[in-house]
Amino acid sequence: MTETDATGVAPHSFPMARGCPFAPPEEYAELRRQGPVSRVTLPTGRPAWIVTGYREVRAVLADPRVSADIRHPNFPALVDGEQEVGARTRPFIRMDPPEHTRFRRMLLAEMTVRKARRMRRDVQRIVDERIDELLAGGPPVDLVTHFAHTVSSTVMCELVGVRRSDPWFRRVTGTLGSQVFGGGASTAEGAAEGIGALSAVMDGIIAERQRDLGDDLLSRLIAERLHTGEVTREELITTVAILVVAGWETTTNQIALSVLALLDNPELIAELRADHTRFPAAVEELLRVLSVGDSIALRTATEDIQFGDHVIRKGDGVIPLLAAANNDETVFQDPEKIDFERNGKQHVAFSYGIHQCVGQNIARLELVTAISTLLDRVPTLRAAAPLHEVRFRHEGIAFGPEQVLVTW
Repeated sequence: MTETDATGVAPHSFPMARGCPFAPPEEYAELRRQGPVSRVTLPTGRPAWIVTGYREVRAVLADPRVSADIRHPNFPALVDGEQEVGARTRPFIRMDPPEHTRFRRMLLAEMTVRKARRMRRDVQRIVDERIDELLAGGPPVDLVTHFAHTVSSTVMCELVGVRRSDPWFRRVTGTLGSQVFGGGASTAEGAAEGIGALSAVMDGIIAERQRDLGDDLLSRLIAERLHTGEVTREELITTVAILVVAGWETTTNQIALSVLALLDNPELIAELRADHTRFPAAVEELLRVLSVGDSIALRTATEDIQFGDHVIRKGDGVIPLLAAANNDETVFQDPEKIDFERNGKQHVAFSYGIHQCVGQNIARLELVTAISTLLDRVPTLRAAAPLHEVRFRHEGIAFGPEQVLVTW
């Protein structure tokens, strides 16, 4: 395959639309057969490389010659203004070591497997309360706004120390809801406004916590990182805001899309109801197949990198595609099939390398609890509208349905 056509323009446009919501774009497989990397044109008009092979995606994500710093001139931003906003706000997911290491280490200490297990009872309570509300209201209901969104936003709020009874709770969740469901995340300016509004709320919460520290993540970050001078107030505000948004949006979409996929394949629900111990494996497989955060890993090469017959030049934008890697047929047999017996292969739905998702332990707990409890407590759950009528969002950091009407 040629890297550019006769006019010097990359022959493929990116991003590419999913033909089926439960599978990556069909073009990924064809491009992968032609080679692990392909040249594309982004909506901004910039050229970039997409990486579609599993081994190559992992290699790029682990390569110190590939930078996540959004300030690089050819950073492969997908929306006009995204780079300018990121350069101003400096989210830690768009940084390189040693800056990124400082923030990552700070957050990882709060999101270990042990701490996730300690949250199990609270996550179960949150899910049960949301299902109680669904059942009390009666069908039909939108599973996205009334379950997936409320569960994930409540978990993220409680993670940082904001309970539902806290006056700050409605301000946080209201900001989250307006950012995406109001359409704000479809533009860089809208996303910046959403992050800015959430940051303002976080600033107020931090001010309150400083006067009365508690036993929660935010209080510990204030006492151990802010008061010691390890981070500035602005850095703490931005970091917590990005943590909440990233954890909320990806999990909201993963819950909703997972349930939709299961409802579209009732035999899979039967398998899970026959053996509840299979839910953790089912969630891993759904993470692999659905890969809602497909193009979240935006990178720039800092040196020339050889991939077969292609050379990614220093300064070129690079997008390692997580959905493409997770559906690489040379690694995952029949990759489009949702197979709960699949084992021995490591998906990259949470990315890979030094930028692997810091909240993956909590996300796994939340997904298993939300999906298993919903199917257990609402055994007659079914879609209230055919799949072809469901609309999907491609904006933001995660692919997912706008609305999933269900009944029982």
